[in-house]
Amino acid sequence: MASILIVEDEPALNDLLRTELEAEGHVIRQARDGPTALRMVSEDAPQLVILDWMLPGLDGLSVCRQLRQQHLMPIIMLTARSEEVDRVLGLEVGADDYLVKPFGMRELLARTRAALRRVQLEARRAQLSPAGDETIVHGPLQVDPAAHRASIGGTELALTPKEFELLLLFAANPGRAFNREFLIERIWGEAYEGFDRAVDNHIRRLRGKLGDFGEKITTVWGLGYRFIP
Repeated sequence: MASILIVEDEPALNDLLRTELEAEGHVIRQARDGPTALRMVSEDAPQLVILDWMLPGLDGLSVCRQLRQQHLMPIIMLTARSEEVDRVLGLEVGADDYLVKPFGMRELLARTRAALRRVQLEARRAQLSPAGDETIVHGPLQVDPAAHRASIGGTELALTPKEFELLLLFAANPGRAFNREFLIERIWGEAYEGFDRAVDNHIRRLRGKLGDFGEKITTVWGLGYRFIP
């Protein structure tokens, strides 16, 4: 469930969007012009804004530009403009996605889910990231986020960037289990299109480079991996 602001001057479309999104479990607020939308966001920022381009008074591009000056929530732009230059302009002023009218409701709902997933992923990334750049120490293992280096018993490890990111994530969150899907999103990014065993292969190589300490990265059957120092 998320809080979503719909900014659309066509009452029928605004209400249809509200009905469909409420059916998904979201909390919906509505605005029909730019100034009202800006006021509502300043009073209580939503987690997502669905914003029409052609608004009376203050157009959607101007609203998007002003929102981006103070807020990071995703913005999905709705417009009848289908030219590439218009799509580029919308993205350049700060929109995260762009949907051309007329559009199917299934597509809008899918894009809404994708935008909210990105928000959730960024929140989890921030929560799981090490606090500051202080060196993380677990027995003989030292992981230095600032220098992007790790060592065992004073001997520096020759890690690839992805191996280091995996080790840093585990070291910063001892005892926490991570599934493969999350590790792919966290380390490789949402757009990763490689093979499913990439995580397992990287874990295997990381364990090998850690030597006996590699046994501390344990397999959680049916889920993924956990680091137990």
